[in-house]
Amino acid sequence: MTNEIRIDALLPAEMAKRAEYLGVRKAEAPILTTFTLAILAGAFIALGAIFATTVAAGTSGVWPFGVSKLISGVVFCLGLILVIVGGAELFTGNNLIVMAWASGKVSTKGLLQNWVIVYLGNFIGSLGTAMLVFLSKQYTFGGGSIGATALQIANGKLHLGFLQAIALGILCNILVCLAVWLTFSARSTVDKIMAILFPISAFVAAGFEHSVANMYFIPMGLLMKLFDPSFVNQTSLELSQLTWSNFFINNLLPVTVGNIIGGSIFVAAVYWSVFLRKEDLS
Repeated sequence: MTNEIRIDALLPAEMAKRAEYLGVRKAEAPILTTFTLAILAGAFIALGAIFATTVAAGTSGVWPFGVSKLISGVVFCLGLILVIVGGAELFTGNNLIVMAWASGKVSTKGLLQNWVIVYLGNFIGSLGTAMLVFLSKQYTFGGGSIGATALQIANGKLHLGFLQAIALGILCNILVCLAVWLTFSARSTVDKIMAILFPISAFVAAGFEHSVANMYFIPMGLLMKLFDPSFVNQTSLELSQLTWSNFFINNLLPVTVGNIIGGSIFVAAVYWSVFLRKEDLS
């Protein structure tokens, strides 16, 4: 009997099984391996953020608002493409482990341990990349327009209301987890890239909040404010809200809570209930 090679995409029910299987593998992976891959993911998302900041620099008043945001969103996709195709552990995408947890194949301890390790690794990777970019002075390129844009992005994120940041975090990770979910149907690298493109472009263009991206965006602004005040003073921006305490309490905390709600409940739990929940027929 000839073995047939299937080239069509997986159907949603099969995608759910794959999500469950991958959730178990992620939860059971060695801690050091998970942590290392999480650092990589933080750096990968930061690279997407660098790309988006650079492309957005100097576009204010040149392109319509929506067009400028769309272009930034498209190039930001680099981050998740590197995570998915290159192989890395991203906290927001790992909210989908809830599907394996709900099936009883991953313990609560295993779920939370993965999230904590990956979150810390993502932070280290993102912050380390921000420090490297700062030392490179890449932000001074384009007549300083890249740095000015980076400061505007960081400062703007710290003017969000607490509940607003949670809501923006929910909306963001619905789209991020949908992007990851769609890649479970993929049969090729091109399939994965195309699956990522539109959901991620949408969340960036719409201005939603991603905790791991903010681990780069806001520290980048903070590093410039703290260690290159002469550059910051040239921008004439009011940056009193740009502090480490505001970053952790008024942005990272609510956005992280929102990301967990958006990915775990609105994507993982919904798809689990549709495709994996066992009906009690007794």
